[in-house]
Amino acid sequence: MAFWLMKSEPDEFSIDDLAAAPGKTTAWFGVRNYQARNFMLKEMQIGDKVFFYHSSCPEPGIAGIAQVSSAAYPDASQFDRKSPYFDIEAKRESPRWFNVDVQFVKKTRLVGLAELRGRRELSKMRTLARGNRLSITPVSADEWEFITRRLMKL
Repeated sequence: MAFWLMKSEPDEFSIDDLAAAPGKTTAWFGVRNYQARNFMLKEMQIGDKVFFYHSSCPEPGIAGIAQVSSAAYPDASQFDRKSPYFDIEAKRESPRWFNVDVQFVKKTRLVGLAELRGRRELSKMRTLARGNRLSITPVSADEWEFITRRLMKL
């Protein structure tokens, strides 16, 4: 099993939206960065654990836990001309963009960005690296354990 951090803007889709979604599951669509896409396409497996991170908001941070619940499949929004994620270069026979489904596991207290940055145990956490803009990043087993046990107290 692998561990991931996936960012979403809460005014677009929050942990509460995931908890209220049919089957408590949603497609993680709209990713338009090749490295983040490749994480979904080549590395994510069903059952991998996910930190659901609220970004681009007054108080960014980890807001809950989800899990990967499907293998990667073509992101339908790339073909929808009305979608902000439409990609004129994408073809159904050779899609450029993929997504996985994620399923709600638990809402947690918000573990804020400042709190994460303030812990030396997380100093190598990829999402905290200067200049990181990826919406999906891997999380090490030690980082996952530290955050869930010490910060979330699960």
